[in-house]
Amino acid sequence: MKVAVIGTVGVPANYGGFETLAENLLTYKKDKSIEYRIFCSSKHYNKKLSTYKGAILTYVPLEANGKTAPLYDMYSLCLALKDCDVILSLGASCSPLLSILKPWIRQRVIINIDGIDTDRAKVKGLTRRLLDWIRRLAAKHADVCVADNQGIVEHVNKEYGCSSKLIEYGGDNAFKITNPTYLKYKYGLDEKSYSFKVARIEAENNIEMILEAFSKMPNETLVIVGNWNRSEFGCKMRESYSVYPNILLLDPIYDPNELNLLRSNCKLYIHGHSVGGTNPSLVEAMNLGLPIIAYDVIFNRATTENSCEYFSSANELRCKVTSLQQDITRLHDISSTMHKIAKRRYTWEIIVSKYEKLYRE
Repeated sequence: MKVAVIGTVGVPANYGGFETLAENLLTYKKDKSIEYRIFCSSKHYNKKLSTYKGAILTYVPLEANGKTAPLYDMYSLCLALKDCDVILSLGASCSPLLSILKPWIRQRVIINIDGIDTDRAKVKGLTRRLLDWIRRLAAKHADVCVADNQGIVEHVNKEYGCSSKLIEYGGDNAFKITNPTYLKYKYGLDEKSYSFKVARIEAENNIEMILEAFSKMPNETLVIVGNWNRSEFGCKMRESYSVYPNILLLDPIYDPNELNLLRSNCKLYIHGHSVGGTNPSLVEAMNLGLPIIAYDVIFNRATTENSCEYFSSANELRCKVTSLQQDITRLHDISSTMHKIAKRRYTWEIIVSKYEKLYRE
């Protein structure tokens, strides 16, 4: 069975969530009858491999993201239709072309419709309407829609009148590292002495709310890793809050050893995402067994099974942080529960087995 994966930058993965998913579809493949063909953006790879982890790689001469994303995905769809049995689209940008070609397509088309991008602060006006139209086409014309969170399942059913298959993300690619000497030398931090967050620096991740809370807790250290220089919002946040001695704002860290060192040794993980679905950074923190305080939205509650602490304002976050510092038993309970949920639901072996089953249903 030949399965084409379209809609990502490609593999080897060095970009984001969908790329990590594509990588792990190859790493954890159990069904030997599956032959993967992964479509990659030639713009992102200087060295172009013909095969990778048993998959055939096909390069498309377009950017996979931004304004050319729909063209990239639709071009990939055309190529995939030539010789594949199943097409897995990670993202819905191919759906306008799919809606035209659907009567003549014999392949099974599965679309992971991603998070609710129309709720993002930066998505406005015509762009918001266009994204909603693309998702509606995907819901109507895909053989199966995949949602990565129960909140997305309910949204798709309510807004588009379409049922979807729940398949989340794995997070066991995160691993614990203990090196207190290096942690102190490189970052000036002691084990279990700080709260931590890694995220894209965007308004809907409630960065400002979290920074405001910790700016009023001078005895609590906060470390955030993110792309501060990519937007006016990020630059403004860094300028406003880097003056606080208890707040450490770090640029993106791509070395997994460095990133895992920082998050493995934090005393609290602060998760501020408010849109999307099952956020990779959250399930990674859960796999590490970190005590978590998450922003109070349906997506985060569904992911954590209502079993961590939640906040919806800077003041509430301050109260939660203070309370947990005084309740070691509760801290340990959250840590243990998050780890158990992650091992039951958010390992890549589990996620990949669900996709392999879906190809044949």
